[in-house]
Amino acid sequence: MKEHILIVDDEEMIRDLLTSALTQEQYTCHQAANVDEAFQVLGTQQVELVISDIMMPGRSGVDLLRDLKRIDPDIAVLMITGLSDTNTALECIHLGADDYITKPFGINRVLLTVKNLIEHRSLELEKKNYQISLEFKVVEQTRQLRATMSELSVAYDSTLSALVKALDAREKEVGSHSERVMNFATLLAGKLGIIGKELQELAKGALLHDIGKIGISDNILLKPGKLNDDEWTEMRTHPRVGHDILSEIEFLKGPAEIILSHHERFDGTGYPHKLRGELIPLGARIFATVDTLDAMTSDRPYRRALPFDAVTAEITKHSGTQFDPAIADLFLTISRSQWEECAAKRFL
Repeated sequence: MKEHILIVDDEEMIRDLLTSALTQEQYTCHQAANVDEAFQVLGTQQVELVISDIMMPGRSGVDLLRDLKRIDPDIAVLMITGLSDTNTALECIHLGADDYITKPFGINRVLLTVKNLIEHRSLELEKKNYQISLEFKVVEQTRQLRATMSELSVAYDSTLSALVKALDAREKEVGSHSERVMNFATLLAGKLGIIGKELQELAKGALLHDIGKIGISDNILLKPGKLNDDEWTEMRTHPRVGHDILSEIEFLKGPAEIILSHHERFDGTGYPHKLRGELIPLGARIFATVDTLDAMTSDRPYRRALPFDAVTAEITKHSGTQFDPAIADLFLTISRSQWEECAAKRFL
């Protein structure tokens, strides 16, 4: 199907001449004697190219061009000008005209210019449509990638949660100790303004803190009485074992550092590296505080759960020695009811 061309010129002879020549080339032509008539045609007929005289009674071809490009930036425009008006023609190029020809013009020159402009428009539209298609594909593939990553993240989290529950069950935990301390740690970290990736790493570190106990024998792990020195030596290897397991997994390298240090003490008497103060990763300092909360408010083989007041007394007593004093102070500002909501249970 040949393209539609609108010819706008106040001289009927020029319009008829161009129409005759272009029709012979199988183009469909429409005529308008002025700018207003041109827009009447454009209101009912889509055209690919407008050929317009610059100087016309009333609104000029420049006005037509300016309005036309606002309405349809993709339409091709060829301006016709007199020999003495090339400056205006150049202004039209600046406004978006694709080319211009001067009067008197040779009809062959017009036909060649029209052919080139229509081909150029077709190529530009193809490029534009390809770009739109490409952008759509990028958006769609990005959406699919994000969905896949989200599914993988859920799958990872579900796998980790199932593993942790199995470990908790091995230690005869009531409920999930690891999930509770993860929730506690997330609450306390949020109060410190920790967000985003750092918060996610802290949550995973808290959830997986005892993963190293997978390497501890049942005789030690489940012993109801006190451990002897040799048994304590083996028990104290679990932070390093956990770190060694997880540090080889790219997305768990951050949590692995928390796991390695979760038994360090603020005064430097913890293990495995006897780190002191702020040399202990912040996530591990947060964890140490909330781990005490869950340990004291949960039943143990050798004792029943202790009341919440005993926890606050313990945190206060060991602030600056076992616990980071700033974190301990923040812990004490959080209400009992908020901790109970995190634990999904009532404290004594």
